Amino acid sequence: TDDGGKTWKPINRGLHSQFLPDPTAEVGHCVHRIAFHPSCPNTLFMQKHWDVMRSDNAGDSWQEVSGNLPTDFGFPIDVHAHEPETIYVVPIKSDSEHYPLKGRLRVYRSRAGGNEWESLTKGLPQRNCYVNVLRDAMSVDSLEPCGIYFGTTGGQVYASADSGDRWKAIVHDLPPVLSVEVQTLT
Repeated sequence: TDDGGKTWKPINRGLHSQFLPDPTAEVGHCVHRIAFHPSCPNTLFMQKHWDVMRSDNAGDSWQEVSGNLPTDFGFPIDVHAHEPETIYVVPIKSDSEHYPLKGRLRVYRSRAGGNEWESLTKGLPQRNCYVNVLRDAMSVDSLEPCGIYFGTTGGQVYASADSGDRWKAIVHDLPPVLSVEVQTLT
């Protein structure tokens, strides 16, 4: 919608979903999350069922930017507060196995708006970690450097105060974390 919700139109050109009877249908795709940077509102990033996508025209068309991710299934996606081409995702094994590959929790960062991804693991569990990060369970703050936070279905909340380079568990033993919101106080 571009009129405050009075009218709506599908903006799915370029999306492909193998599980649909018509994989390129105008509607029916399983969108997990869409994110954008306020300084570039026409550039959208989407984590959907099996793909990470990008649109440079406010959703009129989409291109896959999963690139070298180990799997392109996941739920959250977020954009760095000061770098509109830096995005974060948390890949999980599959739509039927909602945990990180090989039980190693990893956040992936692309500094080029997708396709080229780096694994961020410092401070995250790398053995026997069978949790998920849900679509609304990742958030960024507006500090410099940018802080990133996410919660897991295992009840942990992790934080990075350096744009994802290092992580620390800041909360343990919560119920499954469904949503994480950040408020920067100045």
